[in-house]
Amino acid sequence: MGETIERFPLFPLGMVLLPREVVPLHIFEDRYKQMVDECLETESEFGMLWRADTGLREVGCTAEITQLLDRMDDGRMNILIQGARPFRLERRIDHMDYPAGDIELLDEDPAQDEDAGPAARQSYADLVERVTDSRPSESDLSELDSYGMAATIALELEAKQELLELRSEPARLHRLSSLLAEARKRYEFSERASEQAKSNGKVRH
Repeated sequence: MGETIERFPLFPLGMVLLPREVVPLHIFEDRYKQMVDECLETESEFGMLWRADTGLREVGCTAEITQLLDRMDDGRMNILIQGARPFRLERRIDHMDYPAGDIELLDEDPAQDEDAGPAARQSYADLVERVTDSRPSESDLSELDSYGMAATIALELEAKQELLELRSEPARLHRLSSLLAEARKRYEFSERASEQAKSNGKVRH
Protein backbone atom coordinates (compact mmCIF):
# COMPACT_ATOMS: atom_id res chain seq x y z
CA MET A 1 0.00 0.00 0.00
CA GLY A 2 1.19 3.49 -0.85
CA GLU A 3 1.03 6.59 1.31
CA THR A 4 -2.47 7.96 1.93
CA ILE A 5 -3.13 11.71 1.94
CA GLU A 6 -6.44 13.06 3.23
CA ARG A 7 -8.25 16.16 1.96
CA PHE A 8 -5.92 16.48 -1.01
CA PRO A 9 -6.77 19.37 -3.42
CA LEU A 10 -7.99 18.14 -6.81
CA PHE A 11 -8.22 19.74 -10.24
CA PRO A 12 -10.44 17.69 -12.59
CA LEU A 13 -9.70 18.76 -16.17
CA GLY A 14 -10.02 17.49 -19.72
CA MET A 15 -6.37 16.47 -19.89
CA VAL A 16 -4.01 13.80 -18.59
CA LEU A 17 -0.86 14.83 -16.75
CA LEU A 18 2.11 12.47 -16.62
CA PRO A 19 5.01 12.50 -14.16
CA ARG A 20 7.75 14.86 -15.38
CA GLU A 21 5.41 16.46 -17.92
CA VAL A 22 5.43 20.29 -17.86
CA VAL A 23 2.14 22.06 -18.66
CA PRO A 24 0.95 25.70 -18.49
CA LEU A 25 -2.43 26.34 -16.82
CA HIS A 26 -4.69 29.39 -16.80
CA ILE A 27 -6.54 29.60 -13.47
CA PHE A 28 -9.72 31.68 -13.60
CA GLU A 29 -12.43 30.04 -11.44
CA ASP A 30 -12.63 31.39 -7.89
CA ARG A 31 -12.44 27.96 -6.27
CA TYR A 32 -9.29 27.05 -8.16
CA LYS A 33 -7.75 30.47 -7.57
CA GLN A 34 -8.17 29.78 -3.85
CA MET A 35 -6.75 26.28 -4.20
CA VAL A 36 -3.69 27.43 -6.13
CA ASP A 37 -3.10 30.32 -3.72
CA GLU A 38 -3.07 27.87 -0.80
CA CYS A 39 -0.70 25.53 -2.65
CA LEU A 40 1.63 28.43 -3.44
CA GLU A 41 1.58 29.60 0.17
CA THR A 42 2.31 26.15 1.60
CA GLU A 43 4.50 24.99 -1.33
CA SER A 44 2.29 21.92 -1.67
CA GLU A 45 0.93 19.88 -4.56
CA PHE A 46 -2.54 19.35 -5.98
CA GLY A 47 -3.91 16.44 -7.98
CA MET A 48 -4.81 16.41 -11.67
CA LEU A 49 -7.57 14.00 -12.74
CA TRP A 50 -8.82 13.42 -16.28
CA ARG A 51 -12.46 14.41 -16.66
CA ALA A 52 -13.22 12.16 -19.63
CA ASP A 53 -16.48 11.95 -21.56
CA THR A 54 -17.24 8.74 -19.66
CA GLY A 55 -16.66 10.36 -16.28
CA LEU A 56 -13.88 11.24 -13.87
CA ARG A 57 -10.98 8.79 -13.90
CA GLU A 58 -9.78 7.56 -10.52
CA VAL A 59 -6.05 7.49 -11.31
CA GLY A 60 -4.35 10.86 -11.67
CA CYS A 61 -1.04 12.61 -11.12
CA THR A 62 0.04 15.07 -8.46
CA ALA A 63 1.22 18.42 -9.78
CA GLU A 64 3.94 20.70 -8.47
CA ILE A 65 3.61 24.42 -9.21
CA THR A 66 7.03 25.22 -10.62
CA GLN A 67 6.38 28.84 -11.55
CA LEU A 68 3.79 31.58 -11.16
CA LEU A 69 3.98 33.19 -14.58
CA ASP A 70 1.39 35.98 -14.23
CA ARG A 71 -1.17 37.21 -11.74
CA MET A 72 -3.93 39.53 -12.96
CA ASP A 73 -5.71 42.20 -10.89
CA ASP A 74 -8.84 40.01 -10.63
CA GLY A 75 -6.85 37.07 -9.22
CA ARG A 76 -6.57 35.06 -12.41
CA MET A 77 -3.21 33.34 -12.80
CA ASN A 78 -1.01 31.68 -15.36
CA ILE A 79 1.08 28.96 -13.76
CA LEU A 80 3.50 26.28 -14.88
CA ILE A 81 3.08 22.83 -13.36
CA GLN A 82 5.08 19.61 -13.52
CA GLY A 83 3.67 16.14 -12.99
CA ALA A 84 5.09 14.34 -9.97
CA ARG A 85 3.48 11.13 -8.61
CA PRO A 86 0.62 8.88 -9.77
CA PHE A 87 -2.23 8.46 -7.30
CA ARG A 88 -5.63 6.83 -6.95
CA LEU A 89 -8.67 8.73 -5.69
CA GLU A 90 -10.15 6.76 -2.79
CA ARG A 91 -12.88 9.15 -1.63
CA ARG A 92 -14.24 12.43 -2.92
CA ILE A 93 -14.85 15.32 -0.51
CA ASP A 94 -17.59 17.73 -1.56
CA HIS A 95 -17.89 20.10 1.40
CA MET A 96 -14.65 22.05 0.89
CA ASP A 97 -14.33 25.32 -1.03
CA TYR A 98 -12.72 23.46 -3.93
CA PRO A 99 -12.68 19.81 -5.12
CA ALA A 100 -10.70 17.51 -2.84
CA GLY A 101 -10.43 13.91 -1.80
CA ASP A 102 -8.51 11.22 0.03
CA ILE A 103 -5.86 9.74 -2.24
CA GLU A 104 -3.37 6.88 -2.22
CA LEU A 105 0.02 7.46 -3.85
CA LEU A 106 0.67 4.49 -6.13
CA ASP A 107 3.77 2.36 -5.68
CA GLU A 108 5.58 0.64 -8.52
CA ASP A 109 5.23 -3.13 -8.93
CA PRO A 110 8.50 -5.07 -8.74
CA ALA A 111 10.45 -4.85 -12.01
CA GLN A 112 10.00 -7.70 -14.45
CA ASP A 113 12.88 -9.47 -16.19
CA GLU A 114 12.02 -8.12 -19.63
CA ASP A 115 14.03 -5.01 -20.54
CA ALA A 116 11.94 -3.05 -23.00
CA GLY A 117 14.03 0.09 -22.57
CA PRO A 118 16.32 -0.21 -25.64
CA ALA A 119 13.42 -0.84 -28.04
CA ALA A 120 11.36 2.03 -26.63
CA ARG A 121 14.28 4.47 -26.75
CA GLN A 122 15.07 3.40 -30.32
CA SER A 123 11.46 4.04 -31.38
CA TYR A 124 11.49 7.36 -29.56
CA ALA A 125 14.73 8.47 -31.21
CA ASP A 126 13.44 7.41 -34.66
CA LEU A 127 10.27 9.47 -34.20
CA VAL A 128 12.08 12.56 -32.89
CA GLU A 129 14.56 12.38 -35.76
CA ARG A 130 11.77 12.04 -38.32
CA VAL A 131 9.87 15.03 -36.93
CA THR A 132 12.75 17.37 -36.07
CA ASP A 133 15.63 16.14 -38.29
CA SER A 134 17.70 15.88 -35.12
CA ARG A 135 18.35 12.63 -33.29
CA PRO A 136 18.72 12.61 -29.49
CA SER A 137 22.16 11.63 -28.25
CA GLU A 138 22.69 8.27 -26.59
CA SER A 139 23.48 9.99 -23.30
CA ASP A 140 20.21 11.96 -23.44
CA LEU A 141 18.26 8.82 -24.31
CA SER A 142 19.77 6.85 -21.46
CA GLU A 143 18.38 9.38 -18.96
CA LEU A 144 14.80 9.07 -20.23
CA ASP A 145 12.30 6.68 -18.69
CA SER A 146 8.83 5.92 -20.07
CA TYR A 147 7.25 9.01 -18.53
CA GLY A 148 10.09 11.23 -19.71
CA MET A 149 9.63 10.11 -23.31
CA ALA A 150 5.83 10.12 -23.28
CA ALA A 151 5.74 13.62 -21.79
CA THR A 152 7.29 15.05 -24.97
CA ILE A 153 5.02 13.26 -27.47
CA ALA A 154 1.48 14.31 -28.43
CA LEU A 155 -0.29 11.08 -27.45
CA GLU A 156 -4.03 10.52 -27.30
CA LEU A 157 -5.52 11.09 -23.85
CA GLU A 158 -6.63 7.47 -23.53
CA ALA A 159 -3.08 6.31 -24.28
CA LYS A 160 -1.59 8.69 -21.71
CA GLN A 161 -4.09 7.50 -19.11
CA GLU A 162 -3.17 3.90 -19.87
CA LEU A 163 0.52 4.65 -19.27
CA LEU A 164 -0.34 6.43 -16.04
CA GLU A 165 -2.28 3.43 -14.74
CA LEU A 166 0.39 0.82 -15.59
CA ARG A 167 2.31 0.10 -12.44
CA SER A 168 5.64 -1.20 -13.75
CA GLU A 169 8.30 0.51 -15.85
CA PRO A 170 8.81 -2.51 -18.19
CA ALA A 171 5.07 -2.62 -18.92
CA ARG A 172 5.01 1.11 -19.68
CA LEU A 173 8.08 0.86 -21.92
CA HIS A 174 6.58 -2.04 -23.84
CA ARG A 175 3.30 -0.16 -24.39
CA LEU A 176 5.14 3.05 -25.25
CA SER A 177 7.09 1.25 -27.99
CA SER A 178 3.80 0.38 -29.69
CA LEU A 179 2.44 3.91 -29.26
CA LEU A 180 5.59 5.46 -30.71
CA ALA A 181 5.51 3.12 -33.71
CA GLU A 182 1.88 4.08 -34.35
CA ALA A 183 2.72 7.78 -34.01
CA ARG A 184 5.52 7.43 -36.55
CA LYS A 185 3.19 5.72 -39.03
CA ARG A 186 0.64 8.54 -38.64
CA TYR A 187 3.34 11.14 -39.17
CA GLU A 188 4.65 9.39 -42.28
CA PHE A 189 1.13 9.13 -43.70
CA SER A 190 0.59 12.84 -43.00
CA GLU A 191 3.80 13.63 -44.86
CA ARG A 192 2.74 11.55 -47.87
CA ALA A 193 -0.72 13.13 -47.87
CA SER A 194 0.82 16.60 -47.78
CA GLU A 195 3.09 15.82 -50.72
CA GLN A 196 0.22 14.32 -52.70
CA ALA A 197 -1.96 17.34 -51.96
CA LYS A 198 0.68 19.67 -53.35
CA SER A 199 0.58 17.72 -56.63
CA ASN A 200 -3.23 17.50 -56.64
CA GLY A 201 -2.97 13.77 -56.09
CA LYS A 202 -5.11 11.59 -53.87
CA VAL A 203 -4.04 9.51 -50.94
CA ARG A 204 -5.87 6.42 -49.81
CA HIS A 205 -5.64 5.62 -46.10
